[in-house]
Amino acid sequence: MDWRAPVMDYCERQSSAFWAEPANALSNFAFVIAAASAFLLWRRRGGADYPALALIIVTASVGVGSFVFHTVATRGAKLLDVVPIAIFIYGYFLLALRRYFRLSIVWATAITLGFAAGSSFATTVDALNGSVGYLPALAALAIFAALLWTRRGQRATAHALAAAALLFAISLVFRTIDRAICPAVPLGAHVLWHMLNACVLWLLLRAAIFAGPRGDQASPIQNAKEPTAA
Repeated sequence: MDWRAPVMDYCERQSSAFWAEPANALSNFAFVIAAASAFLLWRRRGGADYPALALIIVTASVGVGSFVFHTVATRGAKLLDVVPIAIFIYGYFLLALRRYFRLSIVWATAITLGFAAGSSFATTVDALNGSVGYLPALAALAIFAALLWTRRGQRATAHALAAAALLFAISLVFRTIDRAICPAVPLGAHVLWHMLNACVLWLLLRAAIFAGPRGDQASPIQNAKEPTAA
């Protein structure tokens, strides 16, 4: 595979020039803003939640990596776009199982690996302009929101995840129709995919931070019920 081969997947890009996708490139700063805002919230909450901090850093890297991809626009640069997104999806999935559902590390890891395997298979389906690979993440958000709605004290988290799922579904629509609307809208709709997804990640980070430890409190993950010796 030629990692230097140009990628011409979006309406806005009409050449292989570095600045051929200014809107798609600059809209990635929405992820950096989301990460910065989440970091300030993390600091106000005491700065003790290191799993959330890791996801904040990944969110910023999503913006940086996607900026590089939408400027350099090669197969190699595409890895800088998709890898941070995958890390956030699977990292948040694992954190949700531990933090929201109080699963043990063994069960949470096993379920996450199964989810990753299913998601990887979905990426091989060539449909919906490549959006099929994101449908497992959307389904997971919706299922988590529904399950948390039934748990006492988890309604706020359920609301946040449901709102994130709705925004994510809308953003997937814009990602899917990007090529189809090129003749009518030369700029395309991919820029809306970026901006809405930045809001999605912000909602998810906010939910995780508010459900996490504050100050010198012990982590809810550490407080998860584990089998004790007799």
